[in-house]
Amino acid sequence: MSEWLALAIAMSAACAVVVAVVLLRHRRVSEEEDTDETPDVIEYMTMMIGVVYAIVLGLAIAGVWEARGAAQDDVSREAQSLHEISERAQIYPVEFRDKVRADVDAYVSYVVDVEWTYMREHGEISERGTELLDKLRTDVATRTPASDLEAQAYQPIMDRISVVDDARNARGQNAGPTMPGVVWFGLIVGAVVTVGMVFALQIRRSPRELLLAGAFSALIAFLLFLIWDFDDPFGRSVSVTTQTFTDLFPTLGGGQD
Repeated sequence: MSEWLALAIAMSAACAVVVAVVLLRHRRVSEEEDTDETPDVIEYMTMMIGVVYAIVLGLAIAGVWEARGAAQDDVSREAQSLHEISERAQIYPVEFRDKVRADVDAYVSYVVDVEWTYMREHGEISERGTELLDKLRTDVATRTPASDLEAQAYQPIMDRISVVDDARNARGQNAGPTMPGVVWFGLIVGAVVTVGMVFALQIRRSPRELLLAGAFSALIAFLLFLIWDFDDPFGRSVSVTTQTFTDLFPTLGGGQD
Protein backbone atom coordinates (compact mmCIF):
# COMPACT_ATOMS: atom_id res chain seq x y z
CA MET A 1 0.00 0.00 0.00
CA SER A 2 1.29 3.46 -0.89
CA GLU A 3 2.22 5.65 2.07
CA TRP A 4 0.09 8.48 0.70
CA LEU A 5 -2.88 6.14 0.35
CA ALA A 6 -2.32 5.09 3.95
CA LEU A 7 -2.29 8.77 4.94
CA ALA A 8 -5.57 9.40 3.12
CA ILE A 9 -7.17 6.40 4.84
CA ALA A 10 -5.87 7.46 8.26
CA MET A 11 -7.13 11.03 7.89
CA SER A 12 -10.51 9.86 6.60
CA ALA A 13 -10.81 7.32 9.41
CA ALA A 14 -9.95 9.90 12.09
CA CYS A 15 -12.47 12.33 10.65
CA ALA A 16 -15.17 9.64 10.38
CA VAL A 17 -14.64 8.39 13.94
CA VAL A 18 -14.93 11.86 15.44
CA VAL A 19 -18.05 12.72 13.42
CA ALA A 20 -19.63 9.36 14.24
CA VAL A 21 -18.97 9.76 17.97
CA VAL A 22 -20.43 13.27 17.93
CA LEU A 23 -23.59 12.08 16.16
CA LEU A 24 -23.94 9.05 18.43
CA ARG A 25 -23.45 11.14 21.54
CA HIS A 26 -26.05 13.65 20.39
CA ARG A 27 -28.63 10.89 19.82
CA ARG A 28 -28.05 9.39 23.26
CA VAL A 29 -27.87 12.62 25.24
CA SER A 30 -30.67 13.07 27.74
CA GLU A 31 -33.24 15.77 27.23
CA GLU A 32 -32.35 17.33 30.61
CA GLU A 33 -28.69 17.86 29.67
CA ASP A 34 -27.87 21.41 28.73
CA THR A 35 -25.65 21.38 25.66
CA ASP A 36 -25.90 25.09 24.96
CA GLU A 37 -23.27 26.15 27.47
CA THR A 38 -19.88 24.72 28.34
CA PRO A 39 -18.34 25.31 31.80
CA ASP A 40 -15.52 27.83 31.70
CA VAL A 41 -13.11 25.40 33.31
CA ILE A 42 -13.58 22.90 30.46
CA GLU A 43 -12.91 25.58 27.86
CA TYR A 44 -9.78 26.64 29.75
CA MET A 45 -8.51 23.05 30.06
CA THR A 46 -9.21 22.37 26.39
CA MET A 47 -7.29 25.47 25.39
CA MET A 48 -4.30 24.57 27.60
CA ILE A 49 -4.19 20.97 26.38
CA GLY A 50 -4.31 22.15 22.77
CA VAL A 51 -1.48 24.65 23.33
CA VAL A 52 0.73 22.11 25.12
CA TYR A 53 0.14 19.46 22.46
CA ALA A 54 0.80 21.97 19.68
CA ILE A 55 4.18 22.75 21.27
CA VAL A 56 4.99 19.04 21.54
CA LEU A 57 4.02 18.47 17.91
CA GLY A 58 6.10 21.44 16.80
CA LEU A 59 9.17 20.20 18.68
CA ALA A 60 8.73 16.69 17.26
CA ILE A 61 8.43 17.97 13.68
CA ALA A 62 11.44 20.25 14.15
CA GLY A 63 13.44 17.35 15.60
CA VAL A 64 12.79 14.88 12.79
CA TRP A 65 13.29 17.59 10.16
CA GLU A 66 16.63 18.52 11.70
CA ALA A 67 17.64 14.84 11.76
CA ARG A 68 16.74 14.51 8.09
CA GLY A 69 18.74 17.63 7.25
CA ALA A 70 21.74 16.29 9.16
CA ALA A 71 21.47 12.99 7.27
CA GLN A 72 21.39 14.85 3.96
CA ASP A 73 24.48 16.85 4.97
CA ASP A 74 26.33 13.65 5.88
CA VAL A 75 25.55 12.13 2.49
CA SER A 76 26.72 15.30 0.75
CA ARG A 77 29.98 15.29 2.73
CA GLU A 78 30.56 11.65 1.89
CA ALA A 79 29.93 12.07 -1.83
CA GLN A 80 31.87 15.32 -2.14
CA SER A 81 34.90 13.87 -0.33
CA LEU A 82 34.90 10.82 -2.59
CA HIS A 83 34.76 13.12 -5.61
CA GLU A 84 37.72 15.10 -4.25
CA ILE A 85 39.73 11.92 -3.74
CA SER A 86 39.06 10.86 -7.31
CA GLU A 87 40.11 14.28 -8.62
CA ARG A 88 43.22 14.60 -6.44
CA ALA A 89 44.42 11.18 -7.62
CA GLN A 90 45.39 12.72 -10.95
CA ILE A 91 48.83 13.66 -9.55
CA TYR A 92 49.75 9.96 -9.30
CA PRO A 93 51.14 7.81 -12.12
CA VAL A 94 48.49 6.39 -14.43
CA GLU A 95 48.54 2.88 -12.96
CA PHE A 96 48.05 3.96 -9.34
CA ARG A 97 45.66 6.78 -10.29
CA ASP A 98 43.39 4.28 -12.05
CA LYS A 99 43.58 1.98 -9.05
CA VAL A 100 42.46 4.72 -6.64
CA ARG A 101 39.65 5.81 -8.93
CA ALA A 102 38.56 2.19 -9.37
CA ASP A 103 38.37 1.86 -5.57
CA VAL A 104 36.26 5.03 -5.35
CA ASP A 105 34.00 3.91 -8.20
CA ALA A 106 33.51 0.48 -6.64
CA TYR A 107 32.51 2.03 -3.32
CA VAL A 108 30.13 4.56 -4.89
CA SER A 109 28.50 1.92 -7.11
CA TYR A 110 27.97 -0.37 -4.14
CA VAL A 111 26.48 2.41 -1.99
CA VAL A 112 24.08 3.53 -4.73
CA ASP A 113 23.07 0.12 -6.10
CA VAL A 114 23.13 -2.09 -3.01
CA GLU A 115 23.71 -0.40 0.32
CA TRP A 116 20.89 2.14 0.07
CA THR A 117 18.35 -0.68 -0.19
CA TYR A 118 20.17 -2.57 2.56
CA MET A 119 19.85 0.44 4.89
CA ARG A 120 16.12 0.68 4.24
CA GLU A 121 15.59 -3.00 5.00
CA HIS A 122 17.98 -3.46 7.93
CA GLY A 123 18.37 0.02 9.42
CA GLU A 124 22.18 -0.08 9.28
CA ILE A 125 25.12 0.11 6.89
CA SER A 126 26.61 -3.06 5.47
CA GLU A 127 29.91 -4.83 6.16
CA ARG A 128 30.74 -4.91 2.46
CA GLY A 129 30.64 -1.14 2.17
CA THR A 130 33.05 -0.85 5.09
CA GLU A 131 35.40 -3.33 3.42
CA LEU A 132 35.43 -1.33 0.17
CA LEU A 133 36.25 1.87 2.03
CA ASP A 134 39.01 0.10 3.98
CA LYS A 135 40.50 -1.08 0.69
CA LEU A 136 40.66 2.49 -0.58
CA ARG A 137 42.31 3.65 2.64
CA THR A 138 44.83 0.79 2.57
CA ASP A 139 45.78 1.36 -1.07
CA VAL A 140 46.48 5.05 -0.47
CA ALA A 141 48.14 4.65 2.95
CA THR A 142 50.55 1.88 1.96
CA ARG A 143 52.00 3.60 -1.10
CA THR A 144 55.23 5.51 -0.50
CA PRO A 145 55.16 8.96 -2.18
CA ALA A 146 57.50 8.98 -5.17
CA SER A 147 57.82 12.77 -5.44
CA ASP A 148 57.36 15.99 -3.49
CA LEU A 149 54.01 16.53 -5.22
CA GLU A 150 52.76 13.11 -4.14
CA ALA A 151 54.04 13.75 -0.62
CA GLN A 152 52.08 17.01 -0.48
CA ALA A 153 48.92 15.31 -1.77
CA TYR A 154 49.14 12.30 0.54
CA GLN A 155 47.81 13.88 3.75
CA PRO A 156 44.92 15.80 2.12
CA ILE A 157 43.73 12.58 0.45
CA MET A 158 43.97 10.67 3.73
CA ASP A 159 42.03 13.49 5.42
CA ARG A 160 39.31 13.16 2.79
CA ILE A 161 39.13 9.42 3.39
CA SER A 162 38.68 10.15 7.10
CA VAL A 163 35.82 12.52 6.26
CA VAL A 164 34.20 9.78 4.15
CA ASP A 165 34.54 7.33 7.04
CA ASP A 166 33.05 9.80 9.51
CA ALA A 167 30.15 10.65 7.19
CA ARG A 168 29.56 6.96 6.53
CA ASN A 169 29.34 6.20 10.25
CA ALA A 170 26.95 9.11 10.73
CA ARG A 171 24.83 7.77 7.87
CA GLY A 172 24.70 4.41 9.61
CA GLN A 173 23.59 6.02 12.87
CA ASN A 174 20.78 7.86 11.06
CA ALA A 175 19.55 4.74 9.25
CA GLY A 176 16.23 3.52 10.61
CA PRO A 177 13.77 5.34 12.90
CA THR A 178 15.41 7.93 15.12
CA MET A 179 12.60 8.95 17.49
CA PRO A 180 12.40 7.05 20.82
CA GLY A 181 9.32 4.94 21.49
CA VAL A 182 8.43 6.94 24.60
CA VAL A 183 8.07 10.06 22.43
CA TRP A 184 5.70 8.23 20.10
CA PHE A 185 3.71 7.08 23.13
CA GLY A 186 3.35 10.69 24.25
CA LEU A 187 2.38 11.90 20.78
CA ILE A 188 -0.32 9.26 20.32
CA VAL A 189 -1.75 9.65 23.83
CA GLY A 190 -1.66 13.41 23.41
CA ALA A 191 -3.55 13.13 20.12
CA VAL A 192 -6.24 10.99 21.73
CA VAL A 193 -6.62 13.39 24.64
CA THR A 194 -6.61 16.49 22.44
CA VAL A 195 -9.20 15.12 20.03
CA GLY A 196 -11.18 13.73 22.96
CA MET A 197 -11.48 17.19 24.48
CA VAL A 198 -13.63 18.10 21.47
CA PHE A 199 -16.42 16.06 23.03
CA ALA A 200 -15.99 17.84 26.36
CA LEU A 201 -16.98 21.06 24.62
CA GLN A 202 -20.43 19.56 24.04
CA ILE A 203 -20.41 20.32 20.34
CA ARG A 204 -23.59 19.66 18.45
CA ARG A 205 -24.25 18.13 15.07
CA SER A 206 -24.57 21.28 13.01
CA PRO A 207 -22.68 21.04 9.69
CA ARG A 208 -20.24 23.75 10.77
CA GLU A 209 -19.31 22.05 14.06
CA LEU A 210 -19.02 18.61 12.46
CA LEU A 211 -16.80 20.05 9.71
CA LEU A 212 -14.50 21.71 12.22
CA ALA A 213 -14.29 18.59 14.39
CA GLY A 214 -13.50 16.39 11.40
CA ALA A 215 -10.94 18.81 10.00
CA PHE A 216 -9.22 19.09 13.37
CA SER A 217 -8.90 15.33 13.78
CA ALA A 218 -7.69 14.95 10.18
CA LEU A 219 -5.05 17.62 10.80
CA ILE A 220 -3.76 15.76 13.86
CA ALA A 221 -3.58 12.55 11.81
CA PHE A 222 -1.65 14.36 9.06
CA LEU A 223 0.88 15.86 11.48
CA LEU A 224 1.51 12.47 13.09
CA PHE A 225 2.02 10.95 9.63
CA LEU A 226 4.43 13.77 8.78
CA ILE A 227 6.50 13.03 11.88
CA TRP A 228 6.47 9.31 11.11
CA ASP A 229 7.54 9.92 7.51
CA PHE A 230 10.47 12.16 8.49
CA ASP A 231 11.46 9.87 11.38
CA ASP A 232 13.36 7.48 9.06
CA PRO A 233 15.67 9.68 6.91
CA PHE A 234 16.47 6.87 4.46
CA GLY A 235 13.42 4.63 4.45
CA ARG A 236 10.22 6.57 3.81
CA SER A 237 8.64 8.50 0.94
CA VAL A 238 10.24 11.84 1.90
CA SER A 239 13.73 10.43 2.40
CA VAL A 240 17.34 11.27 1.65
CA THR A 241 18.26 9.90 -1.77
CA THR A 242 21.43 9.02 -3.64
CA GLN A 243 21.07 12.09 -5.85
CA THR A 244 24.31 13.64 -4.56
CA PHE A 245 26.29 10.52 -5.50
CA THR A 246 24.74 10.26 -8.94
CA ASP A 247 25.31 13.98 -9.61
CA LEU A 248 29.02 13.73 -8.81
CA PHE A 249 29.46 10.29 -10.39
CA PRO A 250 26.96 10.32 -13.27
CA THR A 251 28.42 7.25 -14.98
CA LEU A 252 28.06 5.03 -11.90
CA GLY A 253 25.16 3.42 -10.05
CA GLY A 254 21.63 2.65 -10.99
CA GLY A 255 20.10 5.66 -9.32
CA GLN A 256 18.54 3.82 -6.37
CA ASP A 257 16.44 6.35 -4.39
